[in-house]
Amino acid sequence: MSKLKKKSIFKYATNYAFVLPYLTIFFLFTVLPVLISIFLSFTYYNVIETPVFNGLANYQRLFFSDDLFTKALSNTMVLALIIGPGGYVLSFGFAWILNEFKPKIRTFLTFFLYAPSLSGGAFAIWAIIYSGDRYGWLNSILLSLNIISEPIQWLTDTNYMLPCAAVSILWMSLGTSFLSFIAGFQTVDGSLYEAASVDGITNRWQELWYITIPSMLPQMMFGAVMSITASFGVGPQITALFGNPSTNYELYTVVHQLEDYGSTRFEMGYASAIATVLFVIMFVSNEVVKKLLAKVGH
Repeated sequence: MSKLKKKSIFKYATNYAFVLPYLTIFFLFTVLPVLISIFLSFTYYNVIETPVFNGLANYQRLFFSDDLFTKALSNTMVLALIIGPGGYVLSFGFAWILNEFKPKIRTFLTFFLYAPSLSGGAFAIWAIIYSGDRYGWLNSILLSLNIISEPIQWLTDTNYMLPCAAVSILWMSLGTSFLSFIAGFQTVDGSLYEAASVDGITNRWQELWYITIPSMLPQMMFGAVMSITASFGVGPQITALFGNPSTNYELYTVVHQLEDYGSTRFEMGYASAIATVLFVIMFVSNEVVKKLLAKVGH
């Protein structure tokens, strides 16, 4: 190690000391489990016996023999394409609107919109809304308006399950991304808008595109990562409303299959292969979105 590097380390020793606890915890509870999972994905492991290396057998079974995984992957991608961008746009849009209110009103509205994402019990409200009898709120309204003649089974009819799932999950999507956008809007330098008006910007859309978004790019990227992670992790939300498995596995996702093999069948090697595939998809999606946002920032 060169003398220059040694001096640099000693110079910033205090900074490293403050970062070390976080890095230790991050490595032990995030990086290490991912590495172990990737290793186990190349083994047969049933929790009781010692893992036995079996090469690509788990992945061959996953992609060429497991029809249910194909169904789960397809459902996950469809839900991710709806919920990821949809939740991201909703979070940004509501944050942009709330930024126009006075601080006290903004704080109250932020809590009001953020609260559903904190409570898993909020799905009980949607269970009442989507109830399949005529007393369910949605059926009751549609029947009173003579739009339908008999109650619809929203939670079991495969024609309606995907839209119902998308709406309910989007309603609860104003989470961490939403808060990061709220914070991001507060960091934009107001003098930039004044300078932009002198340079010819005439409306709020131009301000948003040329000033606001580039100025809060870190928050935009963080929000994108959180939205993508949440969209690919749907599973418990669907189980709360539609059960597991849902009718004809209509809303069966990769997370459901991961829980099945990992928590019920204890085929940890196969479950690790499922988790690794999901991790790769999420990682690639995050990188693509980061590059797209970087282009917008420039």
